Amino acid sequence: MRTYPITRYGALGVFSLHLALRFILDGQHIWLDLILYNLVALLALVTLFASPAHNDPLAIAFLACAMGSWIFGSVLSSYGQFFSTPSATIYLINISYTLFYPFALMAIPRIISKRKKIAVVEVLDAAIFGLGLSSIATALILSRVISIEGDQGFFEIFFPICDLAIAITIGITAITQRLNLRFFILTLGFAIYLVFDYLYLWMSAQNRYMFGTIFDNGWVLGIIFISLSLWYSPANSEQNFSIHPAFIALSIFISPTLLAMMALRPGIFPSYIVFPTIATLFLAFIRMTVSLRQARDLGDEKTLARTDELTGLPNRRRLIAELDTFSKVEGALMLLDLNGFKQVNDQCGHGAGDQVLVQVAARFARVLPESALLARLGGDEFGVLLNGTSHSTLEILQALKACVSYPFLIDGKDISVGVSIGHVSNSEGGDLLAKADAAMYVAKRSLTF
Repeated sequence: MRTYPITRYGALGVFSLHLALRFILDGQHIWLDLILYNLVALLALVTLFASPAHNDPLAIAFLACAMGSWIFGSVLSSYGQFFSTPSATIYLINISYTLFYPFALMAIPRIISKRKKIAVVEVLDAAIFGLGLSSIATALILSRVISIEGDQGFFEIFFPICDLAIAITIGITAITQRLNLRFFILTLGFAIYLVFDYLYLWMSAQNRYMFGTIFDNGWVLGIIFISLSLWYSPANSEQNFSIHPAFIALSIFISPTLLAMMALRPGIFPSYIVFPTIATLFLAFIRMTVSLRQARDLGDEKTLARTDELTGLPNRRRLIAELDTFSKVEGALMLLDLNGFKQVNDQCGHGAGDQVLVQVAARFARVLPESALLARLGGDEFGVLLNGTSHSTLEILQALKACVSYPFLIDGKDISVGVSIGHVSNSEGGDLLAKADAAMYVAKRSLTF
């Protein structure tokens, strides 16, 4: 697909124009600080969407959500500098800026290297890490060190802590992934963004921050570099990145600790810390539920992969897997093939044939000891792994033949089948399955004489 320079460098060009005008003009101007400034961020979003097709679609989606929420907050914030807005607008602005962080945390690993799919646990981990550790650090560290009052002060502290979470994520990614030009441009973009967030905190604490200055250009410059990083090839790495479990565990562990401290000593932390700590525990509960369900599903999949659907017996794969262990004990492998089963399918239908197989499996299971492994190998063939001496296993062989010697009642009809059994002791060594198969065919051919 053909691309045009304006889609790639349009944001950088308008940024340069805005920066030059900011040097020339003094004071605040609607067209400069509201329109042109936010146009730079919107063009950075266009640059993101116009990036080459080799990018992970989820990386584009997450980063677009991060940038979109930041742009929405920036537009509202800039608008509020020139026009009167409801008092609740400040909360909407801060929430919009806050949403930048979880989306960015999910996007970073996918930007640096291609990922095949997203897991629910991955999203929950990013949310727990971003919300839990950041808000906890806000309560424990910066709220004790920097004196900024009110809910607005909380957000001014919260943002740099979220920046720290992003810095940690990029650092972990740098260790676990192959580095290239895309990584360095992405890191440069986030570094610029994070530096200006920390400078903003320092200036706000000293009441020195002023809207409509060159300082504001730092954030959009960082966003421009972040979007431009998508124009470079990702690392060819198959290694799967995820947030280290230690960070997730720390976020979860400290949350109830904070709640306990607040219950024992009311007022020790600001009241708004209750929400993020409870939210972190709620997300942790969801993550545990999802993980348990995935583990159960994985166990079910493994069981189904080694279970015959019709009879519920283990299948050929399970029997072969058990052969290695079985060769270390005394016993025998038997292969059982039903005689006359094809005629049952031809004369009575496959439905009747399936019922015969189910009843045959039930009779075999009743005859065999609990320690034996009975498997359906496919069609009308069964296999048995049986511990014991050669004499005892031959006795059970006769019992298996006897248990199918009387008819099966299927849909009111008596249906008779027999069974040919190939028996081989594991003391013989070699390929037991091949030997038992040969013995079974010898037994079947003997019926024709």
